[in-house]
Amino acid sequence: MIPQVFTQTIDLGDGRTITLETGKLAKQADGSVVVKMGDTMLLATVVSARTANPGIDFLPLTVDYREKFAAAGRYPGGFMKREARPSNEEILTMRLVDRVLRPLFPKDYHAETQVMIQLMSHDPEVMPDALAGLAASAAIQLSDIPFEAPISEVRVARVNGEFIVNPSYKQLAEADMDLMVGASNDFVAMVEGEMDEVSEEEMADAIKVAHEAIKAQCDAQVALAEAFGKKETREYEVAETNEELSQKIHDAAYQKCYDIAKKGTSKQERGLAFSEVKEEVIAMFTEEELEEYGDLVGKYFGKTHKAAVRDLTLNEGLRLDGRKTTDIRPIWCEVDYLPRTHGSSIFTRGETQALATVTLGTSRDANMIDSPTIQDEERFYLHYNFPPFSTGEARPLRGTSRREIGHGNLAQRALKGMIPDDCPYTVRVVSEVLESNGSSSMATVCSGTMALMDAGVQMKKPVSGIAMGLISDGERYAVLSDILGDEDHLGDMDFKVTGTADGITACQMDIKIKGLSYEILVNALKQARDGRLHILEKLTDTIETPNTDVKAHAPKMVTVRIAGEYIGAMIGPGGKHIQELQKETETTIVINEDEATEEGIVEILGTSQEGIDKVLARIQALTFKPEKGSVYETKVIKILDFGAVVEYTEAPGNEVLLHVSELAWERTNNVTDVVNLGDIIDVKYFGVDPRTRKEKVSRKALLPKPEGYVSKPRNNDNNKGRENRKPRHEKKES
Repeated sequence: MIPQVFTQTIDLGDGRTITLETGKLAKQADGSVVVKMGDTMLLATVVSARTANPGIDFLPLTVDYREKFAAAGRYPGGFMKREARPSNEEILTMRLVDRVLRPLFPKDYHAETQVMIQLMSHDPEVMPDALAGLAASAAIQLSDIPFEAPISEVRVARVNGEFIVNPSYKQLAEADMDLMVGASNDFVAMVEGEMDEVSEEEMADAIKVAHEAIKAQCDAQVALAEAFGKKETREYEVAETNEELSQKIHDAAYQKCYDIAKKGTSKQERGLAFSEVKEEVIAMFTEEELEEYGDLVGKYFGKTHKAAVRDLTLNEGLRLDGRKTTDIRPIWCEVDYLPRTHGSSIFTRGETQALATVTLGTSRDANMIDSPTIQDEERFYLHYNFPPFSTGEARPLRGTSRREIGHGNLAQRALKGMIPDDCPYTVRVVSEVLESNGSSSMATVCSGTMALMDAGVQMKKPVSGIAMGLISDGERYAVLSDILGDEDHLGDMDFKVTGTADGITACQMDIKIKGLSYEILVNALKQARDGRLHILEKLTDTIETPNTDVKAHAPKMVTVRIAGEYIGAMIGPGGKHIQELQKETETTIVINEDEATEEGIVEILGTSQEGIDKVLARIQALTFKPEKGSVYETKVIKILDFGAVVEYTEAPGNEVLLHVSELAWERTNNVTDVVNLGDIIDVKYFGVDPRTRKEKVSRKALLPKPEGYVSKPRNNDNNKGRENRKPRHEKKES
C-alpha cells in the first residue's frame, strides 16, 4: 500500500525553504517527521510509555541526536567501522533540544519518553543542528503525547551587520555572532552562543530576529498536524493532590523557612536548618498518614520552602546568604599555584572554586574532530571536570557526563576568541571544580583566563563570567547577580554571560517563565555586565597582563617556514633525519604542509633554547641558497689534489668545492701552499658553471690581480690534434 504523505513548507524569505514531511517513515512511533533543508534530511521520532513506572516523580525524558556517517558518504573510523558513542558535538545538540522541550511537558507527566533525531543526509551547505529542535517538536505535535505548545530552534549569525537565520558553515565562519535560540510562539525558552564582544542590545536584537523565524516554524507544525489529523491528547495518570495537606504544611513551615532564609547563613548551616524544619513537619503526622501520603509531604514542603525563599527576595531584596540582589560573593584568586604545570590559577567565589591548568603543545596535540558534518582540529580547547566531592557527595564516577561536556564547551567558547591567531601553541585548559555552590562554569572561565595569562599565552583581553538569576511573580521581579546553587533551582531564569571589558563573548540562558519582556532581559544583561566587570577587576588585580614569556620548565615554540622541496630532506628516509635531530636536540619537531603555498611549516618545541637553536641552524643549513655575486665566509674542511672543500660558516653542512685554479692568481701546484685544513677564508659565489654544471666559488676573485698578469691557456693533452678533427655537425660524403 502506497503511504499517504503530508508536507508543509517553511519559507525563510531568502529563497531557502524547510520542508516537513510525515506519513512515509517510522509509522509505528507515536510521532515521526522528516525535516529537509537543501539536501540535509533529519528523521525525528518520539515514543512515550502509556504508564509511568511506580515511584517516579519526574519526567524520564531522553533526547538522542545522532549523525550517521553514511549521510555524508563517509565511513566511520575505528576497527569496527560502525558508529559508536556520541561525539561531543552530538551531545551538545541533545542538550540544546532537551532544554527547550523538557519544561513544556506537564509537570505531573512521568512516563518514559524518548525523542530520537537522526541525520540521514548531509548537505555541506546546511548545518543540521539548527534543525534538530524543529524536528523533535514536529514529531511530538504529530503524536498524542501531552505537550504545551510547538517550539523550534534556529541559529542566527550576524555577517557584515546583517542577521542570517540558519547560516551555512561558510557564512558562520565570517560571523561576529553565533546564537542558537529556542522558543515557542509566545516566549523565548533558551539562548546559547558565542559573540565577538557585542553589546547587550545587539544580543537582544539577534534574539528578536530568531523569535520571528521560530514563530513561522511553529505555525507550520500546527498546520502539518491538522492536515495529518491532530490526535486527541492521551489520558495519563495524574499525580495525586491534596490541597488541605498543602495548606497545613504551608502554615506550619512557611514562616520558619522565611526566617532561616533571612539569616544569611552558609550552605551547610541553612541546609541543616531546613532539614530540621522538614523533620518537624513530618513529625506532625502519624505513621498511618505518612504511609498514605508521605510522598506528598516532601513535595509540599519543597513547594513551601521555594515560596518562602522567593518571597524574601521579592519582599525585602535579600537572599539566602544575606546578600542584596546585586552583590557579588567575596572573591580571592591566585596564579602559579602548581609548580610544574605550564600555567595554573585558583579562582574562588563564595563557596565555588575552580583550579585551572594550561598545557602548551604542538599542532600534533590538537583536538581532532572527525564527524559526518565536521572534519577539523581545535588548537585551543578546554576540559571541565566536576567530581562529586565538590558538592560534598560520594557517588561513582561513570566517565565524562553530558553536563561536564556542556559546561566545558560554554567556557571554551567564552575564551577562544581571545586567543590570538598567531599563537604558535596548541593550548589545552583543564578546569578542576573543587567546590561548587553556583556557577562553576563561570568560575572556570575566570580561572582559565588567569591560567592562560600565567602560562604566557598573549590573550587579546582577559575574560570574566557571571551567572545571573531571575525571580518574578508576574508583577514584581528581581534580577540576582552571582546566583547560588539553590537560587538556580528556585528561580525563573538562569543565564550565564561572559565577556571582556568591551563586550559579550558567550552566553547561555534558560528561561522558565512565559512572557519575559525584552526590557527585563536587557536590564538583566546590563546588571550582569556590572557584575562581570567587578569580577574582571579581581582577575586583573591578581595578574594584570599575560607573562611575557613561558615558564622555564614549559616548552618554547618556534615556527619557521621552508620551501616544499626541502620537506623530504628534513624528514629523511623513513623519518630518520628528523628523529635523529629530535633525539640530539631534545626537542619535538612537527612539519605540516601549507596547501595554499605548498610550503612546509616547521614547529620546534623544546625547553632548551640551545636545542631549539641547533634545530634552527640545521634548517638554515638545509635551506641555505647562496646568491650569485655575493661574498661568503667559509671554512676549509677537506684538502684534495684539485682543490679544497669549504663549508659556509653561516650554514654548517653546506659544502662547495673551491677549485685549485680559483685559489690564487698565481699558478698553484699544491693546495696547501695557499690554504690549510681549518682555515677561514672568504669566497665569491658565481652560481652554477654552465660548462661543468657545478657550483663555482672563487678566492682569487676577491684578490687584486697582479700587475701585468696574463692568463695562460690550460695545458690539456686532450686538446692535441683537435684542430684536425671535423666538426660534429658536418656530414660525411656519400
